[in-house]
Amino acid sequence: MSIITPVKSFQGTRDARRPMARVDNVKQAAQDFRRDMLARPKVRYYQSFELVRVPYPSQYGYLNAFTGMSSYIHLVNRLFVIQFDSSEGLKTLLVSPMDWENQRDTPYFRRLIDRAGPAAPLQEALVTRKTNTVLDVLADIGLKAEDIDYITYDHMHTVNLQRWLGANGQPALLPNAKLLIMRDEWDCALGAVPWQSQWFCPHGLDGIPEQKLVFLDEDVMLGDGSVALVRTPGHTEGNHSIVAHTDDGLFVTSENGVSLDAYAPELSRIPRIAEYAKVTGAEVILNGNTQEQAVEQYISMVQEKYIAGPSKQHDKVPNMALSSESDGFWLFPGTEPSFKMGPLKFGSLQKR
Repeated sequence: MSIITPVKSFQGTRDARRPMARVDNVKQAAQDFRRDMLARPKVRYYQSFELVRVPYPSQYGYLNAFTGMSSYIHLVNRLFVIQFDSSEGLKTLLVSPMDWENQRDTPYFRRLIDRAGPAAPLQEALVTRKTNTVLDVLADIGLKAEDIDYITYDHMHTVNLQRWLGANGQPALLPNAKLLIMRDEWDCALGAVPWQSQWFCPHGLDGIPEQKLVFLDEDVMLGDGSVALVRTPGHTEGNHSIVAHTDDGLFVTSENGVSLDAYAPELSRIPRIAEYAKVTGAEVILNGNTQEQAVEQYISMVQEKYIAGPSKQHDKVPNMALSSESDGFWLFPGTEPSFKMGPLKFGSLQKR
């Protein structure tokens, strides 16, 4: 049992010239992959933690489908702590460990702050909720920084790695951690064109030691197969989704969509989402701030929902545990999702 094992389940599923043929191919492969993964072991421990809530344009969150009054939705950024077995013993993975204290210079969010001028502190106090930090979460659950073996992000928007992995002589706060990342996502983040670069944290990836990076070129399973990283391009070129086998089935994490409504739009009570799905026949609603590969993102979201399968919490809604999940907020009327996954916890944390 190696730590990282290639997965061929989706090989060739996107080769068809007709997009809907690709959708059908991915659906079938996703169902086969789901059955295979459900036959494998479960993770030892899985828990999500709210880090911070931030405003995000509703026109991006529900691309082409939202017609409510609010210009923004409220996104809950979450950290996921996952432990799984491997041939080298227990491994601890952090999914989406956002260093939000040091990501404020991401151009889009910096412009929001600058436009507010002297009112910026009041605006931030009203619409931003700073719930927790990664280091505080680890301390609260009894993990040491050196206990973390791997970190990963479904994509690299707003990410600043310098404190976690060390850079330019700065020591790593997670000294044993390595980043699991698709190679094309790394290259895209380092060489983004202008509309992409608005969402990457300036210099957030500069100076990261090469030995801290584990580049992936295909879908992989981790350890005993209870965790998988599956390529789901679209939101960014190298986007991937994190799949974890828990007591409540397979949970799939990404930011291709911003709510469970986005994966079951026909059931949504958010203004016009269900109508848009009915009129267009859309199975999913894209999170489209950059729209790098919209067709591929649509296919990826279908892939995710078919891997996830139905939620035990919500009938007919897929088991998506989103890295940034929309939540209702009094300043953003009409954006309350019809379904929320909320915080999750399965298994027991293993101490070393």
